Amino acid sequence: MRWIVDGMNVIGTRPDGWWRDRHAAMVHLVDLLERWSAADGDDVTVVFEQPPRPPIRSSVVEVAHAARPRPNSADDEIVRRVRAEPEPSSVRVVTSDAVLSQQVRAAGASVYPSATFRGEIDPAQHW
Repeated sequence: MRWIVDGMNVIGTRPDGWWRDRHAAMVHLVDLLERWSAADGDDVTVVFEQPPRPPIRSSVVEVAHAARPRPNSADDEIVRRVRAEPEPSSVRVVTSDAVLSQQVRAAGASVYPSATFRGEIDPAQHW
């Protein structure tokens, strides 16, 4: 299974103060995804609207961003990636964004709810 994660959508599932330090929240999400992916063996890409500053590097998870930062640009990048997949049915997109969900389903991918996914990769912090 190939997973494409709507990064800020997953981060925003918990009111844990992430908005005070967006970069730290992004680093934390990538760390969670690395541990989850290493244990599960699935291919994971997390997409943000803009490149993290400083960059976040991972040898386990692809950290990606939209070509140009703007509202919903991560959604556009996720749709672009799904459409570029040779087998979009093997892709699962993690998001709770209704419009993005509709677009990736139309492109052949499945959707997994952000809050459910966050609870699976970060159960100790489940609300």
